[in-house]
Formats: sequence, C-alpha cells, structure tokens
Amino acid sequence: MPWTFTDDVDVFLDAAGASLAARPAENTVLLTVTATLRREGPHAYGEAAPLLGWWRGTDGEVAGTLVRTPPHPPMLGSVAPEALEPLVAALPLTRINADRASAEVLAGLWPGHRVDREQRLYRLGTLTPPCPAPPGRPRAAVAADRELLVRWHLAFADETGQSGARVERMVDERLASGGLTLWEDGGAPVAMTAVSPRIAGMVRIVRVYTPPEHRRRGYAAAVTAESSRAARDAGAREVLLFTDLTNPTSNGVYRRIGYRAVSDRLLISAVQR
Repeated sequence: MPWTFTDDVDVFLDAAGASLAARPAENTVLLTVTATLRREGPHAYGEAAPLLGWWRGTDGEVAGTLVRTPPHPPMLGSVAPEALEPLVAALPLTRINADRASAEVLAGLWPGHRVDREQRLYRLGTLTPPCPAPPGRPRAAVAADRELLVRWHLAFADETGQSGARVERMVDERLASGGLTLWEDGGAPVAMTAVSPRIAGMVRIVRVYTPPEHRRRGYAAAVTAESSRAARDAGAREVLLFTDLTNPTSNGVYRRIGYRAVSDRLLISAVQR
C-alpha cells in the first residue's frame, strides 16, 4: 500500500489521529507536534510547510505515521515493518528519527549511516519521590518568573543541542496552562520542569533543568517527582519523558523515582561509504 502525504494537519489528523491516540506513548512527540501545528498554524516550527504522512495496511487501517517540520528531521510514529520500504520508495530520506527497530531497518536500506542521537523513552510506574527530599519545596511558576524561565529554557536548549527559536512562546504557553514547576531552596528557584499539555491521556515532561551551580543536590529528582505526581493527580494516564542514553546520571535519577523504560529512539543520517 502507498504512503499518503499532506501539509494540512487537519487532513492528517482526520486520517491518522485515532491511530496516534491509540498508542500515545509510542506517538507522544507526533501527538504534541500536531497539536502545536493545529493551534499555531503550519509555520509554528519554521518557514517551510510541514509534511505529514500515513500508511494503511491491507486491512485499510493506518499502520504507520510520519511528521516532518523543517528544519527538524522527519519523525516516525508507530509503524508496521512492512511500511518502511514503501516509505523509502516514496520519500527521499537522508535523516530520520525513529524507534530503534525501524531505524535499523531504514539504515539497512542506505549505503551507510551514522547514529547522531540515542534516546530512551520512559513511562512512570510507581512514583517514588526522593527520600530524604532535598531542602526546599516545589511551587507553580508564575508570570513574574518569565525572564528566569526563558533564560533556563535557552540554557537547556544550548546544553542539549536543540533549537531555542520557540522558547519564549513555549514559556508563555506553559505559564498559561500551569505546565511549569520550580523547586525553591531558601526562597530562590534552583530547578525547573516543563510538562506538555495532556493529549490522549498522555503528558510528557519535556524539560528538566538545574543550573550548574545547583546540581548534584537532588533538586532535579524532587521537582520531576512533584511534576509527575501533579500530572497523575490531574488525570494523566501516561506520564512520559525522554532521556539521552549518553547521560547515565539522568537515566539513573528517573529510574530511582519510578520511571521504567518503554523503548529507544535513534536519530540517524545517511552517509556515503
């Protein structure tokens, strides 16, 4: 069966939205990206139009999804293995973000490849807040924190190699929705988390940041546990987060407070041998 592509997020979600929502963990980023496109328009991530694709199996059901928002590389959602060769035939791909199994298949269809990033998706199991907790307390971020939050978001983007282009808009959106939490010690903020809006029963912790001078004191674990608890209490069935597999410290922190591995994702690029 062929892939179908569009630049219209409403057309895409009419076709593939139910498939995305049926597997919210595997499709977490596609769900949040398409929600942003629907809310902010086709140029939310850049000047170029998005590319949104879906693949139907022989039963007519959607069994593969892809979203590309330039300048970001294409991202696969949950996808049937048999959809991958048709994808390569339909769309010239030189870079893609995909689950490990799909990335390995796609890499085998290229003359050569490199792995640019490896991430692990975690799902919250039994929440276990740090004990003893670090000094201080959590609080919801407010408008008066905006300058600090923008600065910390930019620092996070710089440390992780991400774009800072939408930082101010993201901070404003999350302040309005209550999606930002600070940990204070001695009356001063020392760490923060940012949480995505709930979609299909799922939220994702998308930023955890502690300035260098406040690290190794347990603040990140404590504020992440608090955000996780609040998300569950607000009705989220799935509380998710990604980690960089090259950072054993953060992976260990999240496992200790109750997060369990779901799957790995690779960002791969084609290279000529």
